[in-house]
Amino acid sequence: MRSPILAALELKRFGRGKLPSAALVAILLLPLLYGALYLCSFWDPYGQLDRIPVALVNSDKGATAEGKKITAGDEITEGLLDSKVFDWHEVSAAEARKGVEDGAYYLSLTMPKDFSERIASSSGDSPATGALQVRTNDANNYIVGQISRSVFSEVRTAASTDASRSFLDKIFISFSDIHDATEKAAKGADDLKDGVGKAKKGSKSLSDGLKDAKDGSGKLAGGLTELNKGAGELETGSRKVANGTQVLADKVNGIAANVRPYLKDDGKTIGRTARLVADSSAAARHTLASLVERAPGAATRAHKSADELNDLHKTRCEDAVLPDPAVCSALERAKVTSADVAKAADDVNALVQDNNGVLKKLDGHLEKLQKQADDLAKRSPRLSEDLESSVRDINRLNAGAKKVATGADQLHTGLTSAKTGSVDLDSGVGKLKKGAKSLDGGLFKLADGSTELAGGLNNGVEKIPDYDKKDRDRRTEVMADPVQLANQSLHKAPNYGTGFAPYFIPLSLWVGSMVAYMIIQPLNRRALAVGASAWRIASAGWLPVAAIGLLQVAALMSVLHWGLGLQMAYAAGTVAFLALVTCCFSAIIQWLNARFGAAGRILVLAVLMLQLTSAGGTYPVQTSPAFFNAIHPFLPMTYVVDALRTLITGGGLGPVWQACAVLAAFTAGALALTALTARHKQVWTLDRLHPELTL
Repeated sequence: MRSPILAALELKRFGRGKLPSAALVAILLLPLLYGALYLCSFWDPYGQLDRIPVALVNSDKGATAEGKKITAGDEITEGLLDSKVFDWHEVSAAEARKGVEDGAYYLSLTMPKDFSERIASSSGDSPATGALQVRTNDANNYIVGQISRSVFSEVRTAASTDASRSFLDKIFISFSDIHDATEKAAKGADDLKDGVGKAKKGSKSLSDGLKDAKDGSGKLAGGLTELNKGAGELETGSRKVANGTQVLADKVNGIAANVRPYLKDDGKTIGRTARLVADSSAAARHTLASLVERAPGAATRAHKSADELNDLHKTRCEDAVLPDPAVCSALERAKVTSADVAKAADDVNALVQDNNGVLKKLDGHLEKLQKQADDLAKRSPRLSEDLESSVRDINRLNAGAKKVATGADQLHTGLTSAKTGSVDLDSGVGKLKKGAKSLDGGLFKLADGSTELAGGLNNGVEKIPDYDKKDRDRRTEVMADPVQLANQSLHKAPNYGTGFAPYFIPLSLWVGSMVAYMIIQPLNRRALAVGASAWRIASAGWLPVAAIGLLQVAALMSVLHWGLGLQMAYAAGTVAFLALVTCCFSAIIQWLNARFGAAGRILVLAVLMLQLTSAGGTYPVQTSPAFFNAIHPFLPMTYVVDALRTLITGGGLGPVWQACAVLAAFTAGALALTALTARHKQVWTLDRLHPELTL
């Protein structure tokens, strides 16, 4: 008897009563419990989040920053209520805490009272981050806690972005302010550079002028030294004259009364004394006149002599081929001495020129003294006749001599002070000259530094950005959220159920075949009894369950497509592939039941568990322990899940063809093993007659 006929007879016996028919219908609909019912229970959970009660606590008191009221908590609350992500309930903090604890709310979101204040602090001296407080209770539901973390991460990102926009806008405004301030500083640096340049020129002129002043002050000090010496000598001579006139006056006044009778006898003596005074005055005047007259010429001749000595020294010593050391040494000393003489002559000349008024005044006193003494000498023969007149003249002479001595003393004192002052002046001018040189060097460095400063500030102005409002808004938007996720999903599953369908559909078909072999014998007993071939026996036991599996596929996919709305990229290919899947699963389950008997049913369940944990139907298999990664490539459901993902959501058909090849191999291998088992089963043993375990 052929295998299809045996399979038909196996199925026909289910029509011999209501209970067998009901059992067959139950087997056909059993995959719906695992496939359709499971998928229906969480077909689109993310689309139903608005049914989840969540507590919302807004304790934010608001804040004020730069005169602007900030109410970040109210803004977030309003946005969440409008979004309807969850079933929000605005409650107090105590009610939220109690509700999360007893399960009235799955979780709570709290904006603390200082939330706005912390956000506004970003522009202050003590910035702080604002914290959204989320409270979950995994005892209520673990998955809701995971979903909330993803949702609230987006809420936190949105709140942070809004706060960053305000902060960054202030930064860009500050850039513009810095640009304007730097531009003003650059202009000031340019003005400073110009001013420093002018100051440098002035300091150079000052340094050159002080150099000349130093030379002049040195000469003045030398000249005043010589003049002071001459004034000292003049003071000594005039004091002697004054002392002599005083002696004369005292003598005349003392003995006038007594000498009147004797004037005739002493007239000549008086005449000679008066003549001596007149001649001394004339000699002093001549000396002063010669000094004034000959000082310029003496200075010129001194310089001429110094130049001649210099030329002679150069000719005889510096330019000579064989100079005479002795002569050159004498010439060197003569050259130095002549230079000193020339300098002294210049000093005397300068002194004469600078003190011309004092010398003229002194000359006037000497002239007056000379005239008085000359008159006395002329009148001495007539002293007896004019004694009283002579006494008066002598007294006047004495007074004039005292004035001359006093003037000479004042001149000497003045020149001494002038000498000291000229030395101090020369030292001060030297210090000024040194300071002016330092000033010129410092201004040179300052000029270089001001040039570098001006250049750096001008370059800095070009590098500091200056944004207008439109540019600020655009840049603030980018920097507040600089990285955006361009989420592009290839062959996107529209909902949760569609994503899990490749996992639950093979599960339901495996369970369908497993239950089918609970009421259908894996090996046809009639075929075994008549000694049919092993392949025919294996086929006769496999075809009925495979046929039931095809009906299960039809029923399951009809409910998923028209009942739940499962959309498939390759609908016909999906159904055809599932037909191959159910044939493969039924062949594997047939062999396990045929080979191991009652224990085979337990093995079928164990193989199912191994496939479910290693197929990667929920999380990627790489996240599982090493054992599941090791068995992953060797179980058929691995390839079924990968192929169904492609057939349902789309993509290249490579995984589908690979799965078809693997399933065909598993089917052929399982049928071959079942045939081998059937051959062994044709020999009856005591274990078969009295099995140790029956189910």
